[in-house]
Amino acid sequence: MFSKQNKAAEQRPQKTVNHVASNSFSVFGPDIKIKGDITATDDLHIDGGVEGDISCGALVQGEHSVISGAIEADSARLAGTVDGSINAKTLVILKSAKITGDVFYDTLTIEQGAAVEGKFAQRPAKGAAASKSDEPVLSLAN
Repeated sequence: MFSKQNKAAEQRPQKTVNHVASNSFSVFGPDIKIKGDITATDDLHIDGGVEGDISCGALVQGEHSVISGAIEADSARLAGTVDGSINAKTLVILKSAKITGDVFYDTLTIEQGAAVEGKFAQRPAKGAAASKSDEPVLSLAN
């Protein structure tokens, strides 16, 4: 009887956790309000409110989210309200977004209906000899 339980336990697959190779993200729900700067090496999804600067790998902002501060990210997908400058390699501004501040980008997509007050500028090319494939791209989505 005991030997059957031991064999069953041996046959179960073992779970292994590898923290080094994981692609993680943090979610701030709609009930979370943060005062202070946020720095993350991974991805963020923000549905709540932030008063402070945000620096992360990728940012996804919910439609009802409010961010008051500068955003710096490799990629950003914004759907809520932002009051501050945005600096992103790849930037998508959805139709529900309301942005007040200057926008710096390599690749930019803006859905029809988005509201942006501020200047748009391409990010400076890294290195003096930027190739034609490194040129910023602007596209408009319907």
